[in-house]
Amino acid sequence: MYEKSLNDKKNFLQNGLKEYSIKRNFDFGPSARSNTSNLSKYISHRIINEYELVNDVLKDYSFKSTEKFIQEIFWRVYWKGWLEHRPKVWTDFLVAKPNYDKQCYEDALNSNTGIECFDEWVDELKNENYLHNHTRMWFASIWIFTLNLPWQLGARFFMKHLFDGDAASNTLSWRWVAGIQTKGKNYIARSSNIKKFTNNRYSNIVLNEDATSLEDDKFYEIQEIKNLYTSKKNESLVLFESDLSIFQREDLFSSYENIYLLFLENEERNIKLSENTLNFKKNLLESFKEKVTKAEFISSSDFFSLNPNLDIIYPSVGENMDFLKRSDLNADKFHFIAKKEDLFCWQFAKKGFFNFKKNIPSIIKFLSHKGNLLE
Repeated sequence: MYEKSLNDKKNFLQNGLKEYSIKRNFDFGPSARSNTSNLSKYISHRIINEYELVNDVLKDYSFKSTEKFIQEIFWRVYWKGWLEHRPKVWTDFLVAKPNYDKQCYEDALNSNTGIECFDEWVDELKNENYLHNHTRMWFASIWIFTLNLPWQLGARFFMKHLFDGDAASNTLSWRWVAGIQTKGKNYIARSSNIKKFTNNRYSNIVLNEDATSLEDDKFYEIQEIKNLYTSKKNESLVLFESDLSIFQREDLFSSYENIYLLFLENEERNIKLSENTLNFKKNLLESFKEKVTKAEFISSSDFFSLNPNLDIIYPSVGENMDFLKRSDLNADKFHFIAKKEDLFCWQFAKKGFFNFKKNIPSIIKFLSHKGNLLE
């Protein structure tokens, strides 16, 4: 998997990046994805590390010519940092019990809404475990404002099937479409926009294009990020599939006596994943084990019998962190290791993305350690 990710990255940087900003919004269908990077499933599990990718881009291209792609990479970093400062948004999403039309919901899940484009996207999501980013926005808008289904159910449906599903990016993007992430500013899917950016593949698209934002009066206090470290403390390390980056960690991994790979089956997840998605994540862990040969799989039950003095690659807000909080071990003894790049970036993620975007040049200088990547 690591080798394939490197080949896919090389192919995009050589053949796709130059025209990315021009063609990126077009969805030509699942058999024509050369206008996108196709790297998100690797990035979300850090098989390809975001910061490594930014460095690779700027080795061969100027910042100005690739700014749009770099911004897209940093959206994931930003969303993750935003949620780290407001973890209760994730908790509230999981416990929500909204009312909905059960028949409409079943029709949506079974691609039987009568909205041709939407029904095709449902099938694509289930079969390909991917949707184009622009299409995800249309899909979410139709789900919320035309089908009148709760955004929380749509976000769960995405997480179930997407190989690149990520607690922060997925949850907060659905909130953004609904108009509760940036309050009062919802995203409306328009038939003219869908036709234009799908190359007129669909016709007779009848949608609710006059919907107003959903209402949500909840306010989330910003929490400071604490108890994350950048160096080793104990002799045993635990990793989840959410961060399998090897980039600049070879010395760290070699220093441990034990490295454990922990994967949560559906019984231990709040959101049950499809078989395809589960197998994809397991394969990623197998690929990591081939690279880091001292790593071994451990079941959740065996994890509870470990000495709680553990180093853990910080999994971020999401299912894996929820599991650790539920564990019977003394979680206060866990030593969470985060990337220094994350900690640096997340300080700019307390407000909107515009504020984060202003700091991207500073972030890149921090990544380069020399400040020469912007030249």
